[in-house]
Amino acid sequence: MAHPFNRLLLATEHSEYDDGAERVALAMAARCGLPLAVVLPLTSNPEFESVAPQLAAQAEAQAAVHLQALQAAARVAGVTLQSRVRRGPEPDQEIVAEARDGGSDLIVTRRRGKRGFFARLLVGEMVSRVVAHAPCSVLLVPRAGAMWSRAVLLALDPQAEAAQRGLQTDTAVAVAAECGLPLQVVAVAEVDEAAARAAVDAALAVARARDLPCQGSVRRGKVHEQIVAAADAAQADLIVMGRHSAALGGRAFLGGTAQKVIGLAERPVLVVIAKEIQA
Repeated sequence: MAHPFNRLLLATEHSEYDDGAERVALAMAARCGLPLAVVLPLTSNPEFESVAPQLAAQAEAQAAVHLQALQAAARVAGVTLQSRVRRGPEPDQEIVAEARDGGSDLIVTRRRGKRGFFARLLVGEMVSRVVAHAPCSVLLVPRAGAMWSRAVLLALDPQAEAAQRGLQTDTAVAVAAECGLPLQVVAVAEVDEAAARAAVDAALAVARARDLPCQGSVRRGKVHEQIVAAADAAQADLIVMGRHSAALGGRAFLGGTAQKVIGLAERPVLVVIAKEIQA
């Protein structure tokens, strides 16, 4: 059976905030028998480093230590690691570039780092930019996150294009089927309850065609709150949803609903993005 994802990229700084992402990425690679690519981004300021070159050398040495620790963890998990340090002024740009250069179909990264503490519902600034500009799907894992083992929740936007919902559905069904987990489908009706019900029914039809145990519901209320509540009710330990993107000065952005769900949900959130769709 084909895996939902075949070219995994772990983006990490090997800090305490990256523990969950590293744990899940290694578990996914081990389960599927896949190699795991790793990118460790280093912030680079050539002008400053020319004045204090010892700082750049220290950063490089620390990165080497981090990668050695990851290699050791990979050996224990039986995973082949392909690691790379990338230097640049913006870490998110290096992560996105590495995903594009390597043809990745999934980036696994943390939910937020030490600079994301100021807003409980927001993902970290760097991570938010990665999701906004990623050329492939992104899995965001909280610090205590682990590989899903109970259920998968698919959260659909009834107002999204049918092709976008179809991609999210296919991905969620494939992930749940590979792990032998039930699928819960939810859509929150802000305006048109019939459209929400139609979106749920279409997803359930795809799941049932794969003989996958599934249930669906339509909810009302604040979208992000209802998605998290649905995941809690289903005991789902993975949420699958889409990225809201639009032309805004030539840039994509992480929409409010996805951002709030990622910030609220104490479980991994898979943001499904069609490969090579650019901002």
